[in-house]
Amino acid sequence: MRALLLAAILLAPPAWGEDLAAVARLKGEARAKTLVEGAKREGEVMVYHSTQSEDLRPVFEAFTAKYGVKVREWRSSSENVVQRIVSETRAGKHDVDLIENNSPEMEALVAEHMLLAMDCPSFASMRAGTLPAHRQWATSTMDVFVQAYNTEKVRRDELPRDYRGLLDPRWKGRLGIEAEDSAWYGTIVKAMGADGAKLFAGIVAANGISARKGHTLLANLVASGEVPLALTVYNYKPQQLKEKGAAIDWILLPPAVAQLHAVAVHAKAAHPYAAMLLYDFFLGEGQALLAARHFVPSSSRIATPFDTVAILPIDGAEALRNQEAWTRQFDEAIVKRSGRP
Repeated sequence: MRALLLAAILLAPPAWGEDLAAVARLKGEARAKTLVEGAKREGEVMVYHSTQSEDLRPVFEAFTAKYGVKVREWRSSSENVVQRIVSETRAGKHDVDLIENNSPEMEALVAEHMLLAMDCPSFASMRAGTLPAHRQWATSTMDVFVQAYNTEKVRRDELPRDYRGLLDPRWKGRLGIEAEDSAWYGTIVKAMGADGAKLFAGIVAANGISARKGHTLLANLVASGEVPLALTVYNYKPQQLKEKGAAIDWILLPPAVAQLHAVAVHAKAAHPYAAMLLYDFFLGEGQALLAARHFVPSSSRIATPFDTVAILPIDGAEALRNQEAWTRQFDEAIVKRSGRP
């Protein structure tokens, strides 16, 4: 019976629903053989993603070199990626095969029943807390929020040891934050307790803060010296800029929070075999390629600078449920009060 099932899968593309779900559950040699042969027949895979293209290009190129399957891509903000997928799917248009995005945005697609529950050989080696029970997405990288500073504007010995240190008058007019990091704010305030919200309100009241949209933009503003110290920069960016000669470095103030960046297969992918093969590649061989770009891979087999640090991941489902409340609280406490006192 199993041989007949595999033969049927290989002879024709799976219909959406039961047959595609059966492919997603395959294991071992049967999985590898089925996905590789199917992907080569399809010849290409379309990826919608929110990560900078230059950071994913090594993964895409290695995948194409190994399997001969072309990767097409479309990159935009995490919100735009979700909006386009929802709009296209509701309209009966199925261009996207694989999605790479933040976990809260993935949960929005889970709620729309647009993602395929997957199995994958790499699940067993993933870090704790990086794979939801429904398995409709899986973390590819943990984007740890670090505090980046300009090494020409800020001395190492004046850096704070905790967030309370940012109340010091020396930070007046020197702080920056990403303008849409409400999930970071909600997660860190919850972890810190009632005093957390009061602390951040006090920091802004005492020293001001500059809210800028875009993590890459914020990191570049730190490197240029326009923002001497930024509170929410993804960990990989300062190191990338530092290697190019920029005057930037980073510290990590507790509690450490991470955004889970994930991959998922669209439930109605036009190229399902290629999508599932690239999904497996992201969580397998692709992990070392992402680590080389200074990302924190979800695989526990790859060492990172954060292995001895307790990392608090943003809960994607919780962030989606609390999106309105957390955004309002973040805007009222920080964004609407941003600027220099």
